Formats: sequence, structure tokens, C-alpha cells
Amino acid sequence: MTISFPYHNCHLDLHLPRERVKAVLTSQIADYVSPKGEAELVQEALDHPIGSAPLRELVMGKKNILIVTSDHTRPVPSAITLPLLTQEILAGNPDADITILIATGLHRATTREEMVEKFGSYMVENFKIVNHNAFDADSCQSVCTLPSGASFEVNKLALETDFLITEGFVEPHFFAGYSGGRKSILPGICSYVTVVENHSAKAIAHPLSKAGVMGGNVINEDMVYAAEKVGVAFTLNVALNGQKKIIGAFAGHIDESHTKAWNFVDSLSRAEAVQGDIAITSMGGLPLDQNLYQCPKAISTALECVREGGVIIVVASCCDGLGGEHFGKLMTRGTPKEIYEYLLSIPPKETIPEQWCAQVFAQILQRNPIIVVSELEPEVVRSVNMIPAKTPDEALKLADAMVGPDSSVVAIPDGVSVIAIQ
Repeated sequence: MTISFPYHNCHLDLHLPRERVKAVLTSQIADYVSPKGEAELVQEALDHPIGSAPLRELVMGKKNILIVTSDHTRPVPSAITLPLLTQEILAGNPDADITILIATGLHRATTREEMVEKFGSYMVENFKIVNHNAFDADSCQSVCTLPSGASFEVNKLALETDFLITEGFVEPHFFAGYSGGRKSILPGICSYVTVVENHSAKAIAHPLSKAGVMGGNVINEDMVYAAEKVGVAFTLNVALNGQKKIIGAFAGHIDESHTKAWNFVDSLSRAEAVQGDIAITSMGGLPLDQNLYQCPKAISTALECVREGGVIIVVASCCDGLGGEHFGKLMTRGTPKEIYEYLLSIPPKETIPEQWCAQVFAQILQRNPIIVVSELEPEVVRSVNMIPAKTPDEALKLADAMVGPDSSVVAIPDGVSVIAIQ
């Protein structure tokens, strides 16, 4: 049997006897095809907003308009969405002064080349585009205290604008429930102080901080509160299939439209968890598989489908390396148990940037070994307490050596798009 896993901008195949495959878990969303075109879906959403008047009416008389969009690490098809959004704005207010703010969170700045690739040359050449910098204290302003007790500091542009718009896409998120909507603000354009407090060890360890869970999710509650405080006036979110094509668009009131969006994605993403001796998954290719830092999103799904002591295999190019500097340092500071205990000892207000992914890795590695199929040098993979492999077939041989050659395998070709339910 051959099973393909997205990898960078191609696929890698796993070959194994059919009788070893206990299950192949996919979401309905992966192969979902809309009868309508991508631009048509977005335009219909803008024409019929949820819980809101049309955008072209809302922007009348507004001078400075800010659109918050996702950065190069997210597959939001902004080359489609941004021209339609700006077209709507200018139809209602031809004199509007539009600025596009890239929600980098704690990521590096998006380069001009990446902007052209993601937004299209028309947007780059005709609109002011600014990278958020969470580490520039002067660019952010304190607003209030969040429900968790964390301080809320946000990019000043969001507070100075006459009209605030966000755009994004919705998929299961391994600790925020679902991406999209309110995440454009927190963590998207907040100071690093706010982001790290929201992503503290205590918050990540909360039992309801997991994929597919919104109610009672303490991380989500802070995010919703932050979006309300800055007064997001209109939002556009899309749902994407496995080919990163738009299959649904939801515009309007930030809470109402986002709820419709994640309910749509939720209905197509859930699959019954099946446990095996080995679980193999991927990050769905670019852009999410560009570094190891992002990989807990898929590995958390695989965790639901492997027995204790079984092996997790993740297929991810990691073409940009481990990820952030802090993540790399944390992942190499000791054994998984030592890393986990150290991170849990850190108070929320002293949270280290990027520690949340190190925390998830450290917790999982205490239960299951992880084999990484990537471009990373073998010694780099070993330095973070994981096992290197160059192909899925090589990874399977390594796993067989640990759990036996007749062990059962659960495959999750795109672990980011699936919510595995026990």
C-alpha cells in the first residue's frame, strides 16, 4: 500500500503491507471541492455579511482604515482576498487611506519578496504594507488586563485607525481551538509580553487548551476579549481544502462570522481516533512545514492515534530549520522531562517566547519517541531528543526496530486538518 504525505511543495510516499495499516485518517475538508470559484465565494461573503452591514457601507466617512492580514507562515490566499477587500472599501470610500498590517506574532518580518508572492504585486505596489514587530515596545500600547490576568499591549496602529478589519483562515489549532478570527489581534499584532503571557505554561497545560475546543478554553477567552477591546469592525475568514483552495468564506461581525466559519470547518474535520503502534502524519506541506517549531500542530493529532510507548513519525521539510532562537535553545537544554519541568516552573509573566511548542514537544516525548522526516541535519534532530530520517520508508524501518516489524500503523496524511476524537 502506498500513502502520500505532503512535504514542502511536493509529496513523499510511504510503502508498507496493507495488513499493517490500521486506519488512514483524513478530514472531509481535505478533498472538499466547492461548486463555486474562490473569488466568487469571497465576493458572496462580502455581499452578504454575517451580523453586519456590508463593508462598503461601514467605511463611508472613515479616513484611516487598517487591514490586519496573516504573514508568510500562514496559507491565507491574500492574493485573492485582499484585492476584493480593498475593492469593497474603495467602492464605499474612494478617498480612504488604507494600511495593511502583517500580523507576524513573534515570527520574523515578512520580506518584500514574500509579500509579492503572498499578496500579489498589485497589492505591494499600490498599498502601504507594514510588518508588526512584537519586540518593538514603542510600537505597542497598553490597553487593559485580560481575563487571565495577562497584560494586553497591542500595535498602536490598531488603536489609531478609524476602522479596523481583519482577515485570516480557519483550521483546527492545537491549543487555541481554531485559528482565524480573533487570533489576528492576539497573538497577531500584540507585544511579545502579551503573547508570551497568553501562551504561558499554565495556559498551555489547561485541559481545554486543545484543538477543536472553544468553550472554556482560557487561551481563546483572552483572544476574544482582546479583539473586542480594540473594536474589530469587520472580518473576513476563509476555509481551505488540502490543496489550499478556498472552499468557504465568512465575512462580517468578528464573533458571529468566525463562529460560522469554525463550525463549518469543525463539521468537516472530525474523525474517530484509532490507536496503533505507530502514527505517521505531516504538516500538510508549505507553509506550515517550513520549521520544526510548527510541528506540534500535527503531532498533537498523531498523539491521539498512538498507544503509550508507540512511535510518532512526522513528515515536515523544516527547510528553514528548527524555528525561533528561543525554541532551539529550549529544545536542547536537557531531556524531555528536564525541559518540561523547567518550563512548568516559569511564572506566566516570565514566559519565554516560543516555549509553548517546546512544552508540547517535551510532554509528548515523555510518552512517545518522535521520528522526524526532514531536511534537518541528523545531529540537529538528535540534539532536540528526536530521531532523524530522510524518507517515510526509512522512518518506518526505524520505528519497526522499536515496536516490532508487524506493528500496526495509523496514517494521518495531513495532521493539521484533522481533529481526532477519542
